[in-house]
Amino acid sequence: MASSAQTVVQIEGLWSVFGKGEAAYAVHQDLDLCVQQGEMLSLVGGSGTGKTVLLRQMLGLLTPARGRVTVLGQPAAQMCGPGAAARVGMLFQQGALYSAFNVLDNIAFALREQGTLPAALVREAAMVKLQLVGLKPEHAARMPADLSGGMIKRVALARALIMDPPLLLLDEPTAGLDPSSSDDFCDLLRGLHAQLGLTVVMVTHDLDTLFALSTRVAVLADKHVITTGAPRQVALFDHPFIHHFFQGERGRRAMAPVQSGMPLEV
Repeated sequence: MASSAQTVVQIEGLWSVFGKGEAAYAVHQDLDLCVQQGEMLSLVGGSGTGKTVLLRQMLGLLTPARGRVTVLGQPAAQMCGPGAAARVGMLFQQGALYSAFNVLDNIAFALREQGTLPAALVREAAMVKLQLVGLKPEHAARMPADLSGGMIKRVALARALIMDPPLLLLDEPTAGLDPSSSDDFCDLLRGLHAQLGLTVVMVTHDLDTLFALSTRVAVLADKHVITTGAPRQVALFDHPFIHHFFQGERGRRAMAPVQSGMPLEV
């Protein structure tokens, strides 16, 4: 595959292998994937297909057994080096907030750790991100234990955005949220994507989230990406996992706009 200035993530011939010797097994084999600037790409697949493993490869937290992972023009292994948070933001499934830090200190953590800005400027930047994700200044002093699930997601998102990264990785962003909170969080993500010009790669099993946010879907099965495309196109691809995923009860409900000819939000 040829790289271009618009390519944010380039994965070529990826093998993700765990274990050693006879116990070794491959989660990915000859996996190829390209993410273009400004996309909201959703990764879907059954249990054990390595969706979160693929995010960890993009972050440079795992080293491929074979193949190449390039992020923003650099080998993904360099994502763990100094300044990595300025290039890639990560929203973990459960938020992963630091329990001993209040909301503002959680958001400011990466910027403060750089040690290049005055404390007052770091605090100001964190307050801006706090309000960007729909929280109020009075929430800054709260501890994680005092937050609702939806607020934890928002704080974690603000922390992921503190360095203004061009690439945002989301691991099950609406997991654990009630339907109303999930819809609100999708609205927030969609607005920030447009406002900040982000490129987003998201792992999700939630069809409502997938159809609300995705400009493109990549399906992991049989140890590689079996198809990519707009949600309505992927839903028609002939594969057992896709039949099960899109044609179950929840799938039929989420697919109703497609089947009726109504446009989908992306």
